[in-house]
Amino acid sequence: MKQIANVMYIKENCHEEYKKRHDNIWPEMKQMLKEHGVSNYHIYLNEENGELFAILNVEDQSVYDEVSNQEICREWWDYMSDIMYVNSDNSPKSKLLKEVFFLQ
Repeated sequence: MKQIANVMYIKENCHEEYKKRHDNIWPEMKQMLKEHGVSNYHIYLNEENGELFAILNVEDQSVYDEVSNQEICREWWDYMSDIMYVNSDNSPKSKLLKEVFFLQ
């Protein structure tokens, strides 16, 4: 099991809408993530600057890397693009984070 952490960015005044959309995440999106080995997926919001901190577990990095090639994922990106900062393909602008400490 591998853990991945990254940051993404949400537009100002879109915090409630972001939460609402994730409270109602499409069943097909959830299923696709699970089929690609994703578990324990958490997203946290820094309300002061709109930064989103995401952390998730993946069973196999190469399988997880295929998520962005799935049609449902691209549809989700399009759906979220009006409230997030995105790249030209509507994928969220994000930065991978390096683990520097772990306490078990």
